[in-house]
Amino acid sequence: MGDWLSRITTIEALEDAEFDAGLVAQMERRAERVKNRVVRFSTPTFKEYETAEVKGCGKNAFPAFSITAGACALDCDHCQAKILEPMIPATKPEVLDHKVRELIRTQGLQGFLLSGGSNRRNEIRYERFYPVIEKLKAEFPNLRIAIHTALTDEAGAKRMEAAGVDTAMMDVIGAEETIRQVYHLDRPVEDFEATLAALTATNMEISPHIVVGLHYGEILGEERALEMVARYPVNALVMVVIMPFYAKPGTFKTPDTADVGRIFLEAREKMGDRQVLLGCGRPAGMHKRVTDAYAVMAGLDGIAFPAEGALGVAVMTGRRWHQEHACCSIKLGLTPAASRKAPTFAA
Repeated sequence: MGDWLSRITTIEALEDAEFDAGLVAQMERRAERVKNRVVRFSTPTFKEYETAEVKGCGKNAFPAFSITAGACALDCDHCQAKILEPMIPATKPEVLDHKVRELIRTQGLQGFLLSGGSNRRNEIRYERFYPVIEKLKAEFPNLRIAIHTALTDEAGAKRMEAAGVDTAMMDVIGAEETIRQVYHLDRPVEDFEATLAALTATNMEISPHIVVGLHYGEILGEERALEMVARYPVNALVMVVIMPFYAKPGTFKTPDTADVGRIFLEAREKMGDRQVLLGCGRPAGMHKRVTDAYAVMAGLDGIAFPAEGALGVAVMTGRRWHQEHACCSIKLGLTPAASRKAPTFAA
């Protein structure tokens, strides 16, 4: 059969890829701990998507709505509000209500993500939208709703829960320098942990996010962020990788794939049996192919918009897989009764 490093280059999409030999060997040594964890390939509708291995889904199976359209007061260096651009604008409660009902009626909508730009304190004002969520959940109890919380407190978390939100997501930052310099925000790391504590005190499913390389592409604060998340009963940790093309030219570098892979491995260790997922955001091209390969080898439980070769790596490592047409943070969508396992990989 051969070792992983020699076998991975026989996957066509990865034949020209460069991997860190020591890291791959370390992941292979830990393979027994993760081989029974099924990989979930998530394909929500934030963008058009298709590879030779995994197909995209219908246009509105799981859309994202922004209550601020493309506006965000923070204008963080890494994003500059561009992540909001593909989302469906719903700046008034009645607009959100109409669009959701129309998608339920015409396309069998199963759920959606509610997001928006932050104010200067990294808070998103969802209050006037909660009555709409309450009505929708009362009429369509199977509708699954995820929300980007930003920073909040115990009262805010309870209000989300009362409205019927199923899954709450937030970014966890572990370095004061990153909060000040990248987010332009005057709030301490402790405020992020306080939000995590408030959210996990509810019955919502909590899926915090950690952005690898958030400090201008440097690794800074990720370990502290992982330690914070590991202290709380979250349902899943979502890892994403900084995408410098959203930033002003020259301000960010692209994190080395091996550094990203090491953080994946550390996350898998710290989170124990809880879900660890690779979310939508990460650099494109060969970087994405290698990153996704590391995610599978490290034992992550899911990948959003998997790159070419990711499924081949799952087969190579003996891991089963299935596909869901939903945001990776929420278990929803087209899930086969039995997960798939491709034929045994031949070296």
